[in-house]
Amino acid sequence: MVRANDQRRTTDDPPQTSLIRGIGLGSATALNMIDMIGVGPFITMPLIVSAMGGPQAMLGWILGAIFAMCDGLVWAELGAAIPGSGGSYRYLREVYGPNRLGRLISFLFIWQLSFSAPMSIATGAIGLAGYASYFWPGLEHHYAAHNWNLQVPFLGALQFDWLVSGATFVAIGIVVLAVVLLYRKITSIGWMSRMLLAGVLGTIGWIIFAGLTHFDAAQAFSFPLVAQFFSRSRVCHAHCHL
Repeated sequence: MVRANDQRRTTDDPPQTSLIRGIGLGSATALNMIDMIGVGPFITMPLIVSAMGGPQAMLGWILGAIFAMCDGLVWAELGAAIPGSGGSYRYLREVYGPNRLGRLISFLFIWQLSFSAPMSIATGAIGLAGYASYFWPGLEHHYAAHNWNLQVPFLGALQFDWLVSGATFVAIGIVVLAVVLLYRKITSIGWMSRMLLAGVLGTIGWIIFAGLTHFDAAQAFSFPLVAQFFSRSRVCHAHCHL
C-alpha cells in the first residue's frame, strides 16, 4: 500500500528541470580569458604609452596584472565556498544574508549591470570598428554630425557629440553578429569560446613577435620621468648635506 502511494506521488509530481552543465573546465577557462582580454588592451596600450611619455607605462600593466590575479583568487575562493549558479548575485546575497541586506545588494548589482554590460559591449564594438578604419579609411567618413552644449547648475557646461560614420554601421553590425552567435545552446557557446580564444592568443603572439623583432633597448628601458625624479632627489640630497 505504501509503495503504491509512493509510485502515485512520483507520477503526479511535476518533472524537475535543471540547468544543462554544457560548459566544462576548458570552455569555462576560455570564456573567462576572452572576457578578461578583449579589445580594450589593444586600444589603451598606445594611449597610455603616449600619455606617459615613455616605457614607464608598463608599470600600470604590471600592477593591473597583480590586481587581476588577486581578483581571480577571490572569485576562486567564493566559487569553492558557495557553489551554484548566479555568480556575483549569489555571492552578494549569501554574504549579506538572503533575508537581510543581501536582497538589496544583489538587486542593485543586477540593476547596475543592466547599464554597465551594454556599455561594455558597445565600447568593444566601437574599438573594433576603429581598428577596421585603419584597413578601410573610408569608414571614417562622417555622414552626419551634431553637438549640444548644456549648462547644468553646479556642474558647468556639458558637451554631447553625435555623429554617424561608416564605422558606426560596422559597430552596429558587430553587436548584431554577437547577438546571433550567442542565441543558441550553451554547448555551442563552449566551442565558440575556444575558437575566439585561439584568435586572441594568436593576436597576442603576433604582437609579441612584432615587438621582439623590432626590439630597441634604448626605447624599452629609458624612463625619463623616473630618471628626472632620481636626479632631482640626488640634487636635493646633496644640497641638504651642504
